[in-house]
Amino acid sequence: MADREGHPEPEEMQFGKLLAALADPLRRRVIAELIEAPDGTARHCASFGFEVSKATLTHHFRVLREAGLIWHFDRGNSRAASLRRQDIETRFPGLLALVAAEVALARS
Repeated sequence: MADREGHPEPEEMQFGKLLAALADPLRRRVIAELIEAPDGTARHCASFGFEVSKATLTHHFRVLREAGLIWHFDRGNSRAASLRRQDIETRFPGLLALVAAEVALARS
């Protein structure tokens, strides 16, 4: 059962929900940046520099959280996100490598 913040347990993560979350380019960029960061990195949501409204940003991070891709938690007067790397790799091996490869391909 999801915790009070809406983070699903690893066994509750659904492949379709993860793919739907990753279908959006902005959300995929969040995950790609967290993949490239050292494990355990937590970033404030505003640090990604997206030029969208606060409500839109909140929506995107909620989708990522509910899919099980990120831990989303309070940090002072803002929210921070970190990648659930181990949970994702255990449940869906290779998924993060595919996202990273897609980003690398887009950069070349």
